[in-house]
Amino acid sequence: MRKKVDDRIRSLIENGVKTRHRSMFVIIGDKYRDQVVNLHYMLSKTVIKSRPTVLWCYKEKLELSSHKKKRAKQVKKLMQRGLLDPEKVDPFSLFLESGVVSHCMYRDSERILGSTYGMCILQDFEALTPNVLARTIETVEGGGLVVLLLRSLSSLTSLCTMVMDVHERFRTRSHCQIVSRFNERFLLSLATCKTCLVMDDELNILPISSQVKSILVASKTQASFFHLIFLMSASSLESDESEELSILKEQLFDVFPVGPLVGMCTSLDQGKVVSTFLDAILDKTLQSTIVVTASRGRGKSAALGLAVAGAVTAGFSNIFGTAPTPQTLSSLFEFLRKGLHMLKYEEHLHYDVVRSGNPDFQKGIIRINIHKQHRQTIQYIEPRDHMKLSQVELFVIDEAAAIPLPIVKHLIGPYLVFLSSTVNGYEGTGRSLSLKLLSHFEKKSQMQPSGANDSNSALVSAEKSESSVSRVMVDYSRHHW
Repeated sequence: MRKKVDDRIRSLIENGVKTRHRSMFVIIGDKYRDQVVNLHYMLSKTVIKSRPTVLWCYKEKLELSSHKKKRAKQVKKLMQRGLLDPEKVDPFSLFLESGVVSHCMYRDSERILGSTYGMCILQDFEALTPNVLARTIETVEGGGLVVLLLRSLSSLTSLCTMVMDVHERFRTRSHCQIVSRFNERFLLSLATCKTCLVMDDELNILPISSQVKSILVASKTQASFFHLIFLMSASSLESDESEELSILKEQLFDVFPVGPLVGMCTSLDQGKVVSTFLDAILDKTLQSTIVVTASRGRGKSAALGLAVAGAVTAGFSNIFGTAPTPQTLSSLFEFLRKGLHMLKYEEHLHYDVVRSGNPDFQKGIIRINIHKQHRQTIQYIEPRDHMKLSQVELFVIDEAAAIPLPIVKHLIGPYLVFLSSTVNGYEGTGRSLSLKLLSHFEKKSQMQPSGANDSNSALVSAEKSESSVSRVMVDYSRHHW
């Protein structure tokens, strides 16, 4: 049976895609999974690029298998029990078999740091914590959707008294009763968030989101005007930067390998960072450290990947990289392969990709072996394996703020180091990095004798910060929430 979807749902998704702001939906009801497909379909029709990827997070039991054979067994059991509805199971089965859905348990949510998805689905509300919310929601790209799934509730106020899994950690003999302050604040924040809609499993918007109705209806006639004002303000701020980026690309167009790699940059800050990296690589400035700090989604990992591609053409043989988890380096390896392709390197002909056999790493890339001119290796190592760095020429540290500071100090040595750190993000605020680590490097550099203070002995060769947005535009309503 066809049913007209509320215009506010489609308008919220379309406005989020146009302004590159995330949108949030809370679905209450036992049949919430049927509406996940509809929301993903509406998002796919709105975005111009390929189908958005989906991250499905859960506690322990997914209730839908990520394995094709197991899903077939589940369908067979439902058919035997007479509970299979073909009209409802087919779209969801196609959605699961489309290859865009990734699954992650809440206890393993650290491995998704640094990844980017178009849609994030959170089920099992009792297992949520502020840390889990920060890890999962910040992986959604601009214009994406955050969907929170809840079971049928007699009233939304029952969330305030719901027993959470984390309460067991704080319950003692003297303190048996736990007050769910987080639940109450979370519910009130949903009511005040202008980009959040609370609805049932039939996409009927609930009264808690009544304030969104007046806001959207009042601004509907002026949407094009406000969107034009937004575009004019954004273009005025970015026109000078885009012009400078074009000039930078033209100046370096004939310089190999700097020109092709800088030509792949999407912002002026990113282009300057890649240029600085490549200058240090081509000058062979060993025993130096280049630090990049920026907020989430500014393209730090992409800049590191392009720089490593330049190091390959410069003849560096042993290149190591580290991060809290191998999944954190997924963006680095992705843009490393794009950079190699831009520099006329072909996979299987000039280099081979080695993926991890550990099921926890989900076949993530851990090594790339290059054999075009001579044997070259780009390899991932654990942060605690600093003893393996005896023969390294270039060492890359991604998300350094998420690695304990003493371990980061052990990783710095007599070789070229590229270090990136997230500020104002879940991976780390970068506060200890800037106050302790960088100041330690500067003091150590000043203590060196004057005769040794050349370009090859500087411990901090440059510190760059990226402010341009690559993943998501500034969304004051969602970030405030």
